[in-house]
Formats: sequence, structure tokens, C-alpha cells
Amino acid sequence: MNILVTGGVGYIGSHTAVKLIEAGHTPIVVDSLVNSNVESLARIEQITGTKQLFYKADLRDRDALDAIFSSNRLDAVIHFAGLKAVGESTEKPLYYYQNNLDSTLVLLDVMQAHAVKKLVFSSSATVYGSAPVPYVETYPAGQGITNPYGRTKYFVEEMMSDVAKSDDTLEFTSLRYFNPVGAHPSGLIGENPNGTPNNLMPYITQVAVGKRDKLGIFGDNYDTIDGTGVRDYIHVDDLAEGHLAALIHATPGYHTVNLGSGRGTSVLELVHAFEVAAGVTIPYKILPRRSGDLPAYYADASLAASRLNWRTTRTIEDACRDSWNWQSKNPEGYN
Repeated sequence: MNILVTGGVGYIGSHTAVKLIEAGHTPIVVDSLVNSNVESLARIEQITGTKQLFYKADLRDRDALDAIFSSNRLDAVIHFAGLKAVGESTEKPLYYYQNNLDSTLVLLDVMQAHAVKKLVFSSSATVYGSAPVPYVETYPAGQGITNPYGRTKYFVEEMMSDVAKSDDTLEFTSLRYFNPVGAHPSGLIGENPNGTPNNLMPYITQVAVGKRDKLGIFGDNYDTIDGTGVRDYIHVDDLAEGHLAALIHATPGYHTVNLGSGRGTSVLELVHAFEVAAGVTIPYKILPRRSGDLPAYYADASLAASRLNWRTTRTIEDACRDSWNWQSKNPEGYN
């Protein structure tokens, strides 16, 4: 299949492009490069021996997107493009709504104009809000979401659902991620945040290479195994394979599927696993809880196993080893 990968230069998009190529598909990448680095395309070529067809474009530019669809026979779209920093979304809500919603509206419109009927969307476990754990797809989404980023994911899901109801030949899937970690085992591609990392693993790895003095852990008095927050961490290569599975097993209609391990890991458990994998000590400081943080959340991943024939195969230890391999070989990321 020829698959348009929006945001395909980013962390999850680049790993998914590798998996698509290895499975015999052709990814066509479009990215605005607002929060990604074009160097990852060269690294994908090193891994796969295949040069990517790449378009630098903002999805909100309908003419540019229409030209991409007109120039390529596309079978499907995987939609990663969007802003993704929770904290920034609370400071700049309009910026997030304009980017994440407008870009998807244009994408859906252009897909319809070119009769491209298969779409896999990069959604998030944040759509569950503060629902009881484990999160199950049958829970009502959209209630108690604590930030604009999460609401943009929920609103896009609602758009997709409405559009799919209007045409019973459409095959739309929203993949609700939990917490991606790890990197490609080659060490050539990995998570490359701009500025201060928003996610735990790149913060840990930057402390490990000396870019940062210590890790800040927000709260150690939650009702969890060690008082720190518990999350469902999933290796990025498992996550990438989940997108391929969603394409292969797509059926008409709109579907939501969790992509998670189904297991919770605390912040301190992840830190200690990384210390073992990397052979380094990670100094940390306990900070006050952050407003809106939940004590624990993790997936019920049974639907992904039954519908997509997908489950995680990599461990927390694998993710820590691969993250350290990436960061130690690329202490400044792609720069």
C-alpha cells in the first residue's frame, strides 16, 4: 500500500515509517517540521536502505495537501501530525485547537475529495479523563479531560466518528496510546524533544548523559506501589507495529482501540530499570504534585489482541536499553 504518513518525521511517525517499509509498504511523509527534525529521514534511509518521498507542508494548507494527494495514488493515511505538549496546551489553548483541529478537518476533506477511505489516527489515553483503571474502550470518552491537548484528541475522534457514519465504506480507526518509550534498536532514531522534555524517558536519558542535573518527580504520596505515579509504558516499536496491524485489520466503520501493555509501571520503577540497563545512577528530587496529574492509569489491551491480533512483545527493560542506546549515541539528538 501507498500510505500517507502525516507527522512522519516525528518520534512515533519515523518508527512507523520503518515498520511500513519493512512490511513492504511505501510511506509518503508529510510534515511541517514545527517540532521534528528532517535528519530522521536520513536515518530511516540508513536503517531500511529506502529513501522517503517527503513533502514539507502544513496540513492546514489545503492547496498543498490537495497537490500531494493528486501526485500520489494513496491507499490509506496514518495521521500523527499535531501539537502534543500537555503543559503548553494549557498555556496556548487556541494554538492547539487551531493546529490539531483545523489540520484534521482539512485532511478529512481532502481524503473525501480523492476517495481515500482508510484512516488510522494517533489518539491518546487522555480522552478517558479520570475514568477508573484499567481504561476500556467502552468507557465514555471526553469526560473529565484535564487539558486542551486531550480535548483536541477527543474532538478529532468525534469528527471521525461523524464522518464515518455518513459513508459506510470508510474504515477509520483511532488508536488510543498510552506512554511511548524506547527507540529503534539501531540507535539511529529516537525521541528528540525540543527544549525541556515533556515526557519522562527523555528527561531520564538527558540526565544520564549530563544534559540535566537531576530528574524532577512530581509527587511521592500517591496511593501506588511506591507513592509515585503509575503509567502504562509501551515500546515505540510495539506502538509502530500497532499502526500496521490497524491498517491490515481495518473494517468499515469507526473503531477505537487501546495500544498499551496492560501493565502499570511507577516512575521510580522506570528510573530503577533504566539505571540497571544503562549502568548509571539517576539523581532525582521529589517535587509537589502537578495539578491534573492522575495517580495511575493503564490500558485494558484485550481488544487490540482480538481485533488487531496485536500485543506488546517488548519489556520495560528493552525500552530502557534502547532509549539509552539512542541517547548515548546522540547526546544532542539529531542536532
